[in-house]
Formats: sequence, structure tokens, C-alpha cells
Amino acid sequence: MTAFHFKQGHVPLLVSMPHVGTTIPEDVATQLNPVAQVKADTDWHLPLLYNMLDELGASRIHAEYSRYVIDLNRPCDDVNLYPGQDTTGLCPLDTFDKQPLYPEGQAPDREEVARRIENYWQPYHQQLQSELQRMKETFGIAILWDAHSIASQVPRFFKGRLPDLNFGTADQKSCDLSLQSALAECLRTQVSAQKYSHVFNGRFKGGHITRHYGQPTSHVHAVQLEMSQVVYMNEAAPFEYRADLAQQVQPVLRALLQTCLTWAEQKGVAS
Repeated sequence: MTAFHFKQGHVPLLVSMPHVGTTIPEDVATQLNPVAQVKADTDWHLPLLYNMLDELGASRIHAEYSRYVIDLNRPCDDVNLYPGQDTTGLCPLDTFDKQPLYPEGQAPDREEVARRIENYWQPYHQQLQSELQRMKETFGIAILWDAHSIASQVPRFFKGRLPDLNFGTADQKSCDLSLQSALAECLRTQVSAQKYSHVFNGRFKGGHITRHYGQPTSHVHAVQLEMSQVVYMNEAAPFEYRADLAQQVQPVLRALLQTCLTWAEQKGVAS
């Protein structure tokens, strides 16, 4: 089974969904505690939520395998992206609510982690890098939108309820400031966006994908959107998609992605 699903578009926009995978290979599943099969920390239903990508002409890549197998949005050396704050690692040892994923003393060793990097992490990143390079060669610019979602309340990571829309640009390092400003203006003026709370570079500033690939001086601009799941789904198992809610936020997502494309066109290097 392929480690990812990819579809090439015809505009300089790539949407990445590294945490939507739900497959756990049998050889990994046998190592895990039963709680892993709930897959509670999945970024549920994002391919369905982002139903406007074909219309916009965007490329997209999304993971097949669960983040419990390996987290594609962590660096392969497993350096903590949020020093001093609690977070999960490259091969998570517990769930967001701190339930152990492995029996005591049976966490994956260095050899097993290396195997997962080779089989699951590297293929996703190789495809991501290849597509961004193609966009740069074709359009002179590439925009990477890293799409995520998380339960609106996860005490381990933040107090209270998360804003609805959490944008990360690595403290304005992963994209041109004018792109972030254009997105902020879209949220201010787009009528359907005004019902949703938002923040830039709050609790979530962007993970490895945003920070690593976002290189504005090289004409690659990356933005992460961590969406509060209460906006479009039921947050309790079995984590049902709520079309009635999703239909309200989808115009906002479309407007934001269109803003990225318009901004690229205004730079005069996209065709």
C-alpha cells in the first residue's frame, strides 16, 4: 500500500494533509495497545472538508498511515518543535490524553524507528519536495498549505478552548508577511469567516513541514492551518463528519486558498 495519496494540480498551490491517515500496518498494530485502534488523534475528514481543491486546481498530498505509526509533521531527528512545552514525538508513545500506545518497556527501538522513517516518512517528504520544486520551475513560486485539525479542548497542549482557526507561519518566517496579511484581510472581510475565531502564531506556529519547506527567499511560502474540529465534526468517537457544519466553513477555506492564489498572481511570477 502506498504511503501517501497524491494528485497534481495546475496552479502553484499544494495542500498537504499529513495527519489524516488511519491505516496501521499489521506489523505495527501488533506492537500497540488496543487504544491505538480508536485513532482519536487523527485529523479526521480533511480530504472531504477540503472539497474545493479540484475546482481551484490545487495539488494535494495526504497520508495513508496513522500518525501513531509515524508523525510526518515531525523532523526525522525528533527535535522538539516547541521547547519547554509538552508535545508528541516522531513515533508517539502516548495519545493526546496520555494513554500509553505501547506496553511498558516495548516502545519502538532505534532500528524500528529507522525502518518507519524509510517506509513511511521519507516517501511522503520526497513527493512533497518534488512537487514544490516542480511548481517553482513551472510558476516561479509555490505555496504550501499544511492542513490540520485537532479537538477544540486538549488540556495537555493548551488551556481552555482553542480558537476555531489557528494559522501558523513560524512567527512570520515561513511565508512573506504580505501573504499572512492578505489572509488576515480575507478573514476580516469575508462575511462567512466572521463567525469563526482565529489567531496567527498562537499555540500552533507550524510544524516541521511548515518550518522546513517554507522558504520565502526561495519563493516557497508555507502556511499551516490547525482547525478546531468542533467547527465541522463531532469530536467524540466515532468522530462523525457534520455536513451541516462543514458547509458553513467550506466557503471560508475556499476564500483563504483563493487568496493564496491571487497573492501569487500579484507577485507576477505565477502563470
